[in-house]
Amino acid sequence: MASPTSPFLAQVSASPSVEVPVAAPADAEAFSNPVAFVESAAAALPDGAASTSAPISIVLLLTLLTIAPSILILCTSFTRFVVVLGLLRQALGTQGLPPSQVIVGLSLFLTFVSMAPTLSAMWDEGLEPYLDAPIDQRDSMAAWEGMKRPLRAFMIDQIARAGNDSTVVMMVEFQGWDYESQGEPEWEDVDLVALVPAFVLSELKTAFLIAFRIFLPFLVIDMIVSSLLISMGMMMLPPVFISLPFKLLLFVVADGWMLVAGSLLQSVAGGGP
Repeated sequence: MASPTSPFLAQVSASPSVEVPVAAPADAEAFSNPVAFVESAAAALPDGAASTSAPISIVLLLTLLTIAPSILILCTSFTRFVVVLGLLRQALGTQGLPPSQVIVGLSLFLTFVSMAPTLSAMWDEGLEPYLDAPIDQRDSMAAWEGMKRPLRAFMIDQIARAGNDSTVVMMVEFQGWDYESQGEPEWEDVDLVALVPAFVLSELKTAFLIAFRIFLPFLVIDMIVSSLLISMGMMMLPPVFISLPFKLLLFVVADGWMLVAGSLLQSVAGGGP
């Protein structure tokens, strides 16, 4: 017995077929070109026709919000700043002061200051020409190359000036570089997959060198206070109770926060610890 057909199903069956846009499969170029990947994702959105750039702008914004933390931590000087400031807090012996939110926030804004020329070049050479061009004339590969070039130059400059080329050599060797057939690797032969971890290792080494120099005066104060307490027979009194006021006094009198922040910015501008 035939089942009764609902009016809604009859209306749907009688309506003309609607074509749903289907995103093209991501190929190797999409994975090596994030801008092209954003374009393909935007094409899958409803009303993602070439007559408007709103879908591309939305997907581009969501993509940037997703990958921004990784880019901020791995491809900028944020790692150097947050490590040095964190170790400075340990050197002072103030435990939870300043709070971690203050250290991360200060590191974030110091990163924006130090990376301002690079970010401006990435906008001028890559993203701005791409967004200003007509939709049918946009070149995603040119936009990605324009954005990648200043960032690569910044990371290479920091690695070279700090003398940490060995990190790049290690990454290239683990990628299977053949010295017999390919010769010595040049900077043009290093892709982002090898350059980013090499840059992070270089930043960590530089940050620990800077933190070691900051630690030394506070270590001297701790040793002097400990020796005085032992000589006076006050071995049960924790030295940190006595040394902390002296370390804070020394740090404030020397205007330590300005010195540390200025030294960090100068280390990025000069490319070394």
